[in-house]
Amino acid sequence: MNLDYQDKIKLTGKVSDSTAELPGVYVMVKDSNTATITDIDGNFSIEIAKGQTLIFSMMGYQSKQIVYTNQASLKVELVQETSTLGEIVVNAGYYSVKDRERTGSISRVTAKDIEIQPINNPLQALQGRAPGVNITDLTGIPGGGIDIEIRGQNFMGAKTTGRNNPFYVIDGVPFISDALGANNGNLSLELFSANISPLNAINPNDIESIEILKDADATAIYGSRGANGVVLITTKKGYQSKTNFTVSSSTSFSKVPKFLDMMNTPEYIKMREEAYKNGNREIPANAFDINGAWDKNRYTDWQKELIGDTATGQEFSLGVRGGNEFSNFNINYSHSENTTVFPTDKGYKRNSALMSYNYKSKDNRLSINSSTTYSNQSNNLPTTDLTKQALTLAPNAPALYKEDGSLNWENNTWLNPIAQLKSSYENKTSTIILNSNISYEILKNLHSKINIGHTTNQFEERRIIPHTIYNPAFEPTSEHSESHLSNQNQSNFIIEPQLNYILSKNRHQINSLIGFSYQQTVSESLRFYGTNFTSNAFIKNIGAAKEKLLYPNTKNQYKYASVFTRINYSFASKYFINLTARRDGSSRFGNDYKFGNFAAVGAAWIFTKEDFAKNIPWLSFGKIRTSYGITGSDNIGNYAYLDTYSVGALYNEFPTLKPTALFNPKYKWEKTKKFEIATELSFLKDRLNTTIAYYNNRSSDQLIGLTLPTTTGFNSITANSAAVVENQGWEFSISSQNIKSKNFFWSTNFNLSVTKNKLVSYPGLNEGTESSFYVIGQPINIIKLYTYNGLDSETGNFTFKDYNEDGKITSEDKQQIISLDPKFFGGLQNTISYKNFSLDFLFYFVKKDNYNINRYYRPVGANMLNLPSIMTNYYSATNTNATYMPANISNPTNNLFSPYIESTATISDASYIRLKNLALSYTLKMPKLKIESARLYLQGQNLWTITSYKGMDPEFISFGGLPPLRTFSFGVQLTF
Repeated sequence: MNLDYQDKIKLTGKVSDSTAELPGVYVMVKDSNTATITDIDGNFSIEIAKGQTLIFSMMGYQSKQIVYTNQASLKVELVQETSTLGEIVVNAGYYSVKDRERTGSISRVTAKDIEIQPINNPLQALQGRAPGVNITDLTGIPGGGIDIEIRGQNFMGAKTTGRNNPFYVIDGVPFISDALGANNGNLSLELFSANISPLNAINPNDIESIEILKDADATAIYGSRGANGVVLITTKKGYQSKTNFTVSSSTSFSKVPKFLDMMNTPEYIKMREEAYKNGNREIPANAFDINGAWDKNRYTDWQKELIGDTATGQEFSLGVRGGNEFSNFNINYSHSENTTVFPTDKGYKRNSALMSYNYKSKDNRLSINSSTTYSNQSNNLPTTDLTKQALTLAPNAPALYKEDGSLNWENNTWLNPIAQLKSSYENKTSTIILNSNISYEILKNLHSKINIGHTTNQFEERRIIPHTIYNPAFEPTSEHSESHLSNQNQSNFIIEPQLNYILSKNRHQINSLIGFSYQQTVSESLRFYGTNFTSNAFIKNIGAAKEKLLYPNTKNQYKYASVFTRINYSFASKYFINLTARRDGSSRFGNDYKFGNFAAVGAAWIFTKEDFAKNIPWLSFGKIRTSYGITGSDNIGNYAYLDTYSVGALYNEFPTLKPTALFNPKYKWEKTKKFEIATELSFLKDRLNTTIAYYNNRSSDQLIGLTLPTTTGFNSITANSAAVVENQGWEFSISSQNIKSKNFFWSTNFNLSVTKNKLVSYPGLNEGTESSFYVIGQPINIIKLYTYNGLDSETGNFTFKDYNEDGKITSEDKQQIISLDPKFFGGLQNTISYKNFSLDFLFYFVKKDNYNINRYYRPVGANMLNLPSIMTNYYSATNTNATYMPANISNPTNNLFSPYIESTATISDASYIRLKNLALSYTLKMPKLKIESARLYLQGQNLWTITSYKGMDPEFISFGGLPPLRTFSFGVQLTF
């Protein structure tokens, strides 16, 4: 039917369901290029001619067609699908799959849950929301590190090596997995333990979804990079709508949630004086705290003074997005600033920009998707975390400032901690992620695709120590000033051509994929040191230093090539078999073992589509799935199999080389065998959904340091061991729609992860030094301790169990084994909405043991250091039923001190339940101001903790480190 423009009119209407108006409904004139989308009130307008057909569609609702018969306006009501869950599509990396048809284990966190959290790092959004994913904040200083484990620790070695890091992919482009700052001078050691998360570069509000791939079926297509799990981050894209703008602004306030209860001045003075009395020692001239040099009546709460400030945060963002059915775009810019709780206005800043464009041809054969993420970060802080000084300074230490405002050195009797603020640690990070993928339908159901990505990350650190941090009485000059500089630059390129073919016949369907991947990563680092400056004005110019040191620069190149394939077969949409395979080649291995093969099989059965289940009214969906496969790991650094050398000292003005590692031609891939079986059930028309999964992963061919005779010149050689590490556990998740009405909605999500790690075997363990760290049958994250038997009420001495009964406490008596792994963890989330109000809160819980404050015990009174108030319970003639040994200045030489801090006395229950996140929002419409929506919100993080742990924070166990902060944030978001 041919209709010219004169036959058309502008039709208006409203779309709703049985409870409310529906925004975002796709309205299209059939057999034409005319389409629109409903606004926030469900309204639409579109040009149409009499006799044409309107199609209304929206995910989760049944499509509706209406023939236009010259009405002035339309009111359309859509009916919800019986099961909206079946429409959810999850990103599995190289392909997408309907959530209910997947055979693998994939957890998903969406923008809805990410945006309600006042966080800087997207990994923080996963805590308590993704089963099997254990997240720990490593510091309360913004711009720091995050520890993440997906289904446990697979590979032996310290966590700081990064060997158990998951594989990160952002919009199809591999991203940095290793922490920044760890391999080039450790300039951030005193602040971040040289552990800075590379994902600080990603603005959480730019993320559409995060998928975590866990089992073999989901990860094997990533081959050697999937052993520790895969984290897929998808940024926000444009959508079909009129162009709209979004402006948002927020302000946050953060505090240390709990101070440690330390000794007050009377308790401290009594302890110190008794220590000298019990040691039969006169109070010396350098005991300024008790010899009269300092006021014995003075008291300062150093935690309040040094870490008691309120950290503030500001964030502003501006975005524009829109498009039609053929192309759309999204642009967003964000600026954020965060200060710290230290007494300084220094802090962390981030500017980020996201740009994406998507195009689809009218015949749907060609599609182009591209995205660019840019981030620029800077952190300007003191060189050290002041928390340690806040916990150890004597409570009667002098005032920080004199009356004239200058630093107080109290007659040269102390090191003023505030002087550290004159030094600075600075880092700057510039990150660019470019991605483009082009897909074209060559023949019907045969699609070609090419994915191209490039990332660059430039990381610069400075550590500036001017002479002004020292006591001026010693007459320091700029000759004593120091300047440290390091640069770490990484560039990554990847190209992945792919072919996808779908064959459907009757109730059979085969979805096949084959692709090739080539990746190249080049990283380079430089480090400089300078001292003895003529003036501090030149301190950042190391070339101006009279004494300079240029450390040997390092350059690494990593190449990776692989071919991968997937074949998915389904019958009648109820039986599914998924086969994946990948052959990887890595430059990190020698010629004999350069390639590795990895594969997996997954199967699923939707048994509720069988006749026997169709008559069960309360069961709306039921599926059983299982998988088994092998993934691998080459996350062991570059050139480790080669003879390697480093530059040594100069000899006759010529540089020398010294060997640092031995050649090992049998160096090969580590492998992880993964098994899982799970069931997914839905009840009461999908109002209640559950998943129960059991997994068992075994990692073998562990690359470890095998002990060598010292006559070789090396203590060890990195080689594959037959050691096997097992991770097994259960994951439970439940989601429910408790109430669903026109004005009131309440849903609940609960997840629980029960984990167990074990060293199954380790041939030759007892012959090497590794027996000090590992025990067969025990987790690999253990500590061996002396068994503490309490304080002897007659002598006041610590006592320990003498296992070999030789009358001495030696390392052979370290027989008590303690695991620091969590026994279980999980989260409970509730979302409640009433009309325009919305409330969301999440409780996070962990069951674990960890170090307590006794780990950092110092002999009572022996040093000019404050101690926790519980240590006032020390032994004396009037307190024989004490916890700690007597105050005694001679205790530093007591042979019971070292066994005590390595005993079971230093371990306690560190379990906790925490109100991790709370968000309250109100949304209103302001049509007269042409504002589609205005959302006002209040958010909180780390609000309330229930725990028996006596330290500052049960999540962050580090005496002297700043724990995660309690944060309140409020803001407004306008869309127009």
